[in-house]
Order: sequence, then C-alpha cells, then structure tokens
Amino acid sequence: MHQINLFIELTRIKKPIGYMLLFWPCVWGLTIAYNFSDNLETYFFYIILFFLGSVLMRSAGCIVNDILDRKFDKKVSRTKNRPIASGKISVKLGLVYSSILCLLALLVLINFNKLTIIIALASMPLAFTYPLMKRYTYWPQLFLGITFNYGLILGWTSIYNSISLIPVILYTGAIFWTLAYDTIYGFQDIKDDEIIGLKSTSIKFKSKPNVLLILCYSIFLISLISVGILLDMNNFFFLLSIIVFIHMFFQLKKLDIKDPSKCLEIFKSNNSLGLLVFVTIIVGKF
Repeated sequence: MHQINLFIELTRIKKPIGYMLLFWPCVWGLTIAYNFSDNLETYFFYIILFFLGSVLMRSAGCIVNDILDRKFDKKVSRTKNRPIASGKISVKLGLVYSSILCLLALLVLINFNKLTIIIALASMPLAFTYPLMKRYTYWPQLFLGITFNYGLILGWTSIYNSISLIPVILYTGAIFWTLAYDTIYGFQDIKDDEIIGLKSTSIKFKSKPNVLLILCYSIFLISLISVGILLDMNNFFFLLSIIVFIHMFFQLKKLDIKDPSKCLEIFKSNNSLGLLVFVTIIVGKF
C-alpha cells in the first residue's frame, strides 16, 4: 500500500486538474469535427479513449518532469516532498513506471486512424522536453501550450483523417489559453524560481500580469468565435461564448499574484472553463 500511495502521489492521479486540462482540447477537436447525425457510439468511444490517453500521458509526463526537475524541486517549498525529489522513489523506478504508462497509452492510441497515430507520436519529444524549457527561456508556458493542446488536432484528425484550417485556429487559441492559466499557476513559485534561476512568463510579467493574461484570453475567445462562424454554429453558441468571456473576466478580476492559494484556485477554475467551452461547442452544433 505504501508503494501504491507513492505511485499515486508521483503521477498526481488525485489531482485531476492536470489530465482534465489535457483532455478538454481533445474533446473540443473531436466535437467540432463530429457529425452528430451519425452513430453516437463512435463519438463516446473516442471520448473514452481520449480520456484514458490524457490520464496516462499526463501521469507519464509528471514522472519525467519530476526526474528532470528533481534537483530544482528539492529547493522549492511546494515541490520538495515529491517522491523523486525526496528520494522515496528512485529515478530508475520512475523511468520504469513512465515506460509502462507510455506503453498503455500506445495501446489506446492504436485504436485511431494512421494519421492520428503519426501526429500523436510526433508530439512525444515535445511532451518530454517541456521541463527543460524553464532553464533556457522565459516562455516555457508557451511551449507547454503547444504541447498540451496537441489533442485538439488529434480529435479532428480522428474523424476527418486530415487537417484543415478550423482546428488549427482553435488550437492556436488554446495555446494562449494554456499560456494564461499556466502563468497564473507559476505565480505560486516566483520567489523560489528566482532564487534557483528558473525562468517563466510568471517572472517575466510579474510587474504587469494583466497585460499578458488579457491578450491571451482575448486571442482564445477570438479563435473560439471564429470557429463558430466558420462552422456556422447556431445563436446559442455565441450566447454561451459570452459566458466564457465572463468566466475569464472574473478569473482576472479575482487574481492576486501575491496570494499562492488564490492563484491555485483560479488555475483550477480553468477546468470548469474547459467544460464550458465543450458545452458551448456541442450546443452550437445542434
């Protein structure tokens, strides 16, 4: 039981926000592509596959992240007790766990068409090199956005077996959504990160955070509305888009970058924002 608990802690299974933020873009891409006059069994089957894939890949990513960041994690109050940083789990065992999770994710992936499999495999180097970015650039959150929203393209290709402008527009917007929420998340660790020499958009924009966040959320909202127009969504789509805007507005209104608990709360609220965007898209198609 002790080893099981350490594994759960290592993979953050009890913290669903991570894999849900990976899952929502997958569902957005799937939903904008799917023809709901067809059999819904395929749609729900793909949702299950994307959910399993999100949980498995996020768990594997957490382990790789902890292995690469173990020396830094020891110096950050929020992360110093993580299993690998604290020595409770060895790097070797962590690599074994990560390999098993990736193998299981591959078993999920092979249920999709060939193009989706190829695109997904091509994203693996991005997924596992993200932790290194904070050593070299103030924009690791942008790199995370490119990586974390890859599932949106996969959702589209799983149906159409091709790529078009529509998913690329929403993918671009989702990148900036991630850039915003991960910047908010990063405000928790600014003091420790500055001491140990790590970089982030949280540090770069600490004196004027709303400039970046308003820009990011604006790009995301514009991309969402653009997709609604291109897909000829109904009026309910645009009505719900206003609620998406209100959600983002209140995130920024409540944000206090000097209060770590508030930053974490607002970061987590992006799970409900992801759900709201999903509802907006699915209602807009009926």
